[in-house]
Amino acid sequence: MRTRALLVAAATALASCGASAPHSTGVYLLVDTSGSYNRQLNKAEQIVLYALSRLQPLDSIAVARIDAGSFSEKNIIAKASFDDRPSSTNRQKRAFASRVESFVGESRPAAFTDITGGLLQAIEFLNEKHTGRKEILIFSDMKEDLAKGYVRNIPMDLHGFEVVALNVTKLHSDNFDPREYLSRLDDWRARVEKGGGRWRVINDLDHLDGLL
Repeated sequence: MRTRALLVAAATALASCGASAPHSTGVYLLVDTSGSYNRQLNKAEQIVLYALSRLQPLDSIAVARIDAGSFSEKNIIAKASFDDRPSSTNRQKRAFASRVESFVGESRPAAFTDITGGLLQAIEFLNEKHTGRKEILIFSDMKEDLAKGYVRNIPMDLHGFEVVALNVTKLHSDNFDPREYLSRLDDWRARVEKGGGRWRVINDLDHLDGLL
């Protein structure tokens, strides 16, 4: 009886060793195209190229536009789940970069900024990929401006996610009262952390080394 119990325990230990967590990374970049941000899309392209240089075979990436209703597949500009062969991955990365370059050249300013909808779409996409690491990058001033009728007071499950706000420029009103800028970032940090996620802000795009 004791021998049988030891065998069962050993088998359980071996099974738990084999069921290791995935080591792949998933990245979802949300791009604000409202106002002056539409003229800064070359910076968003810089972030995409950096992310592509860091990602490996079996990783996943998507880039989506933030506009009036961002919780939709139509907002995705480009997406890819990389092959396990490095040569195929490199071809996929070149095609991905080309699609983003075309978007940057053709983009038109958006009238509204549905950041929450974009986050919900990002969560759904990365959860479906079952990646071990989940990164949501937001290229925006983090000022949400919703079209009439849109409800975005929605809790978000961000356990296992890191949300990084990038290039968060100050609005004209922020120059008169810097507390507005700080309050906006604090509000987003609170929402992300309430959902179980981690929050960071990187404004100097020349120092993306800590990203991914």
